[in-house]
Amino acid sequence: MADCIFCKIINGEAPAKKVYEDEYCVAFHDISPQMPVHIVVAAKRHVASILEFKEEDKEFVGGIQLAIANIARELGITENGFRVINNCGKDALQTVPHLHYHILAGGKMGAKIV
Repeated sequence: MADCIFCKIINGEAPAKKVYEDEYCVAFHDISPQMPVHIVVAAKRHVASILEFKEEDKEFVGGIQLAIANIARELGITENGFRVINNCGKDALQTVPHLHYHILAGGKMGAKIV
């Protein structure tokens, strides 16, 4: 998508402080962090949300999940824990219509889901 900020980051057309990249996703620091560690993991394929995936997408979706685990290990946040969030749709406050996850860590979190 020509106007999608995450597509622009993936294609190197917009700046981002990347921490990870593989054939399934790219991960970078959020520009408005909600926790000391706040990483966005964006799918390399432009899909609006998880609702667009089908049975044949299992490897791609699984690749993103494994990447999230690898990123957590590389960032050293596995011992104390971290939160993974995927906002799906307007009521969930999804602001970029491109599949992405937020990895949050680095402090005690309340029960409130961001």
